[in-house]
Amino acid sequence: MPLLEASTATHARYLNFIAEGLIDDGAGGPGSGSGISGSAVGGSSSGSSAVPIEDVVAGTGQDMNVSAATADDDDGNTHLTFVIVKCFIIGFIILAAILGNMLVIVSVMRHRKLRIITNYFVVSLAVADMLVALCAMTFNASVMISGKWMFGSLMCDMWNSFDVYFSTASIMHLCCISVDRYYAIVQPLDYPLIMTHRRVFIMLLMVWLSPALLSFLPICSGWYTTNENWKYLKSHPHICEFKVNKAYAIVSSSMSFWIPGIVMLSMYYRIYQEADRQERLVYRSKVAALLLEKHLQISQIPKPRPSIQVEQSTITTMRRERKAARTLGIIMSAFLLCWLPFFLWYITSSLCDSCITPRIVVGILFWIGYFNSALNPIIYAYFNRDFRAAFKKTLKSCCPYAFINCRDIFRMGGGAGGGRDLVGGIGRRGTNGARTGSGSADMPNCMMNSTASSEIHMSVMRARQTYAVTVTPTMDALAEQQLHPLYTN
Repeated sequence: MPLLEASTATHARYLNFIAEGLIDDGAGGPGSGSGISGSAVGGSSSGSSAVPIEDVVAGTGQDMNVSAATADDDDGNTHLTFVIVKCFIIGFIILAAILGNMLVIVSVMRHRKLRIITNYFVVSLAVADMLVALCAMTFNASVMISGKWMFGSLMCDMWNSFDVYFSTASIMHLCCISVDRYYAIVQPLDYPLIMTHRRVFIMLLMVWLSPALLSFLPICSGWYTTNENWKYLKSHPHICEFKVNKAYAIVSSSMSFWIPGIVMLSMYYRIYQEADRQERLVYRSKVAALLLEKHLQISQIPKPRPSIQVEQSTITTMRRERKAARTLGIIMSAFLLCWLPFFLWYITSSLCDSCITPRIVVGILFWIGYFNSALNPIIYAYFNRDFRAAFKKTLKSCCPYAFINCRDIFRMGGGAGGGRDLVGGIGRRGTNGARTGSGSADMPNCMMNSTASSEIHMSVMRARQTYAVTVTPTMDALAEQQLHPLYTN
């Protein structure tokens, strides 16, 4: 009886598989060696599975189908997660580059204080970086997300030209800024004679014209690649590859990265040396002043309270050089970390025919270089005190309620009578004269912070009167502050 029941159950399962289409109708009995239909496994009617009919009848074939479907679902979920993360990172870089550089441009246009010679390079750099995001990153993002080129062979050449042109212009702007800071810090007296409006205009003109010799001219004419690859790309408009020949790889990488990078390293090394020299000089001056004052105290020689006169220009120079030394490390680190990996791969893959790099690695190298365009507004603008104030005013004019601080709440919420607090509730006066109410919980903190700030300010002023002297700023010091305010913090 158990054998008969098992045989009956097996036959019933076999008939169910035939009815569901998992087994061909002419496959024979349960003992035949026919396999599962291909449509049940891969969705195609051609071919048959390697699963024997005995496994299907026994139930293991269905388990294998379920396992295969589960594996496909897992792969699909993993791919979807990867695409979402990739879209988020790419979108963040593009938006940060566009909005950050646009904020720099608008801030300079709105605030007359920022319209100085040095900031001409910063604004021009912001324009170049914003165009990198608009004309280069967007097309690369479409390829990274969709996995194919959808705009034809002509737009492929234009995209490659835009990419090379604006990226090279951005790097050349960094080089010009390094030269400008070199003369402003190492040779401050000669800076007004060297960096005139005319010379700055010529430098910016060369920065915007010279990248065209590396981008539009050789790319649109086909000089940048081999004849075979040029014909292949023209006959396959759905493919867009930037495969360069060895001569173009050497010339373009040298003009776009290696030569500007060497100039930047040289300029910033000289700036660092000058900053270190000024800091050691000021330190020795302070030590000598303290020793002299101590000697006068021991000798009981009467002296006026302003006993030691310190040049204001020396103090200004020391502060400026210290900020320059702190900032140049961030500048060079960001530049090298973003662009050095890409250009190392670029020159290596161009000279080594047998070197093959995965597409995902190439895409990552491209976007690390693009990320430098999003960092430049932070590095070259946010580290300037005037730019920070201009950013705050510009954003405050766009989003005023996002910048209401504690003092604004106290000023707007308090009054002679019982007014309504901004936080909510009707305010009233308590017995001690303090404002109370449902919205006044933060007011004591504001008053405490204001009192603490006043005490700190008075302590600093007393310390200055005790240990420092009244110093009259010289015209040279004021001129240096106006000439190069990039390091005011």
